[in-house]
Amino acid sequence: MAATVAELVLVAACALVDTDGRVLVARRPEGRPMAGLWEFPGGKVEPGETPEACLVRELEEELGIRTQESCLAPFTFVSWRYPDFHLLMPLWVCRVWQGIPEPREGQEIRWVRPDELATLPMPPADRPLVAMLRDLL
Repeated sequence: MAATVAELVLVAACALVDTDGRVLVARRPEGRPMAGLWEFPGGKVEPGETPEACLVRELEEELGIRTQESCLAPFTFVSWRYPDFHLLMPLWVCRVWQGIPEPREGQEIRWVRPDELATLPMPPADRPLVAMLRDLL
């Protein structure tokens, strides 16, 4: 018998990597679920939207930077069950964009070395991605 699955939510995430090998993370603002936790930029994939198009849109909305789908390198994914939904989150790496990332949605942003990622409080679904990114970078 198959297990009952909560609503499946598809969220695209991006590890922006600068020329110094640092990764950009954003802190969820107060009043949002999981407020205060650090995460990779991205967001929910809208109906009819590809995950890559979602990232291009989200990076501009959240950080004011422009990139193209061809600049997104698929890296890995996580499948994580939260109490009220199941998250499927592919992660891309992006090293090419235009503009300087600035927080546009009340979040705090920070550039961190790959080793520092493990010291930040993050949502449980983001945790498995940290060691993989550290090994890549």
